[in-house]
Amino acid sequence: MKNRVLVTGADGFIGSHLTEELVKRGYGVKAFVFYNSFNNWGWLDSLDDNIMSQVEVFTGDIRDPHGVKTAMQGCDAVFHLAALIGIPFSYHSPDAYVDTNIKGTLNVLQAAREQEIHRVLVTSTSEVYGTARYVPIDEQHPFQGQSPYAATKIGADRLAESFYRSFGLPVSIVRPFNTYGPRQSARAVIPTIITQLLDGKNKIKLGSLIPTRDFNFVKDTVNGFVAVYESDQTIGEEINIASGREISIGNMAEELIRQINPDAEIVCDGARIRPVNSEVNRLLGSNDRLRALTGWEPEWSFTEGIRETVGWFREHKNYYKGDLYNI
Repeated sequence: MKNRVLVTGADGFIGSHLTEELVKRGYGVKAFVFYNSFNNWGWLDSLDDNIMSQVEVFTGDIRDPHGVKTAMQGCDAVFHLAALIGIPFSYHSPDAYVDTNIKGTLNVLQAAREQEIHRVLVTSTSEVYGTARYVPIDEQHPFQGQSPYAATKIGADRLAESFYRSFGLPVSIVRPFNTYGPRQSARAVIPTIITQLLDGKNKIKLGSLIPTRDFNFVKDTVNGFVAVYESDQTIGEEINIASGREISIGNMAEELIRQINPDAEIVCDGARIRPVNSEVNRLLGSNDRLRALTGWEPEWSFTEGIRETVGWFREHKNYYKGDLYNI
């Protein structure tokens, strides 16, 4: 067996896919999931029994330093994905984002330092860049906290950098652009469009259609995480995972409508529009650093990824409440 790794946020969208891929590659995986009294392990509950039989599940709270330290015992590395990620929710509950995203990351870094963990991957987000000042956005692009969510992720990234520079902790900051795919929550734009269409809605409610995004299929994102981990050249680096392609929300919605229900039309829902100065209007990332350091290449085209995603949502549409706006 390869190294034993801890995945925080393993019960979530990207975390569950990463857990699955690490097991397939022969790693020993401990999955840190958010404690609840129902023994619900999030999306890990949907994984094949052959995968889950090889996963040790640890239930806890990333905001609790004692639980984080306990979870990390016996591990060689940690993939830190646990976070609050919904941007609209951060507008009215920013304290929760500070506690989870900043304090939670600090707990991981402190525990990793004390236990001399060999590698620490901290998950960032393209939202830390805000609206592009130039494209493609590389890792030298200025940071702009255009939402409380983005601000807390900037803070977490800078904490991670400080532990690398101050204590020599072998940290890599992994910065995915907009990831999509099976198991994503309905608060994200692609699932909210798909779920409305599969519910038979003819009027698809969306916010602004103008912003552009750099969408990565989740399997490419996960492969990027593993590539960063498996390269010693990535220690101390901040690294984008980006497709290098952009598409507007409006054009993406029209493609989904074409595939699922050509009779549907888009209507503007004011509740879904971000404040003017908070909306990130353009994201188009550079993946040059990731390619140069690891040899990573995206394997999924947007068309292929969307087809796979729509197929999964058709089979699992009862998991979602397409008539509700999930912030």
